[in-house]
Amino acid sequence: MTVFTKKRFGCVWRNAMCLGLLFFLLVGCDSGQQEKAEQERLVRLDKLQQLPAGQAESNSQTLRIGVGAILSPQGTALSYQPLIDYLGRRMGKPAILVQRKTYQELNDLLARNVVDLGFICTGAYAEGTRNGAISLLVVPQINGKTTYRAFVIVPAASPVREFGDLRGKVFAFTDPLSNTGYLYPLSLLRGMEQQPETFFGRTIFTYSHDRSMAAVMEGLADGASVDSLVYKFAGKRNPEILARTRVIWESQDFGIPPVVVPRTISPEKKAALKELLLGLHQDAEGEKALAAIGVERFVEPPEPRLYGF
Repeated sequence: MTVFTKKRFGCVWRNAMCLGLLFFLLVGCDSGQQEKAEQERLVRLDKLQQLPAGQAESNSQTLRIGVGAILSPQGTALSYQPLIDYLGRRMGKPAILVQRKTYQELNDLLARNVVDLGFICTGAYAEGTRNGAISLLVVPQINGKTTYRAFVIVPAASPVREFGDLRGKVFAFTDPLSNTGYLYPLSLLRGMEQQPETFFGRTIFTYSHDRSMAAVMEGLADGASVDSLVYKFAGKRNPEILARTRVIWESQDFGIPPVVVPRTISPEKKAALKELLLGLHQDAEGEKALAAIGVERFVEPPEPRLYGF
């Protein structure tokens, strides 16, 4: 085993420095040009600026489809891949599924035109609209409706009967931009003149509705607020979810999570994507892709008031 004494380390260091100097002498690099090149490569963390909307262009040779983290990455890939593949074939180019951990990250990609199409949540849509970064394209229709609700759920054996009983408990939020998974329970607390930090014993963010349901099922959380559509669809696929959890509170109707495009997308591409999505249910293969995500068809957007505008 080699032992590096202080004296030996100093020799090694001096030799390394000499070799480094010799290298630069051999390549004959001009010091002024080298310094300029290094400055160009440096990333100054103290001078970072947000990229302006629309500055980045998506690869025209591919169709990039962003899906918000309503489901965990594994669940999203499993459910949406048939639709991603179908849209790519119909558009005549490879389609790529783009996922990010948070809703805000996907909104940022839409704002910079990095993705062509986005399946996002209602809260993320409201935020993106306020920033003028995204444009509403179509909305899903499920069970003949274009609305959904927030469900506050608890373990099936829990003594909790209403939202107020969750005081001092562990509560699972989904995402800071999630309408049903964060903004709605936050409004309930405000109506009680309470804050999450003081009302709950502890809060966690799961970053997907299926993870919030799992947290309640496994006893990691005493309660969670989840998307009613996701809860029902997941319950059909896995009845254990409905057996091990219980809904104690339902919200009013909200506008269903929409499908959006970047505000700066070309009119031609926007029109082509809209026409394709609106006719998806009329094709047998398209119907299968829709069934995989629990959607009947895509329709024209509903009244803006459903989204709070």
